[in-house]
Amino acid sequence: MTRFQVVDPFAGPGIDNLFRGFFQPVRREGDAPLAIKVDVTENDKGYVIHAEIPGVRKEDIQVTIEANQVTIGAEVKRETERKDGERSLLTERYAGAVYRSFTLPADLDEQASEAKYENGVLELKLAKKAVVAGRKLAIQ
Repeated sequence: MTRFQVVDPFAGPGIDNLFRGFFQPVRREGDAPLAIKVDVTENDKGYVIHAEIPGVRKEDIQVTIEANQVTIGAEVKRETERKDGERSLLTERYAGAVYRSFTLPADLDEQASEAKYENGVLELKLAKKAVVAGRKLAIQ
């Protein structure tokens, strides 16, 4: 005797597993943020750095220079206020502190350096410190 079995291709765990992760965020709440991405170029006078920090106000960005080390930090803030009847379906945007620190080959002159933030990109023009020529000591 031959038995026939009806199979529903959309029933069972196969299709469910295929679509289960479709709407899950790439980065879940509590995961570390992506690093600040930078481009660094050098010329005779110094370095030019372009750092991507989208969605941050310029007042929330800090740049620290110590000798030849540069640290860029920012506080990423997100509004979480919801109106009555609203509920969150998906939250992927990071809120918190991000920073990037790196060392350049030459010491930097903080006084002659400049910073500008526009359209989510921080531009730093960092001047190299003038190299002080050695002086001769008079032998007595």
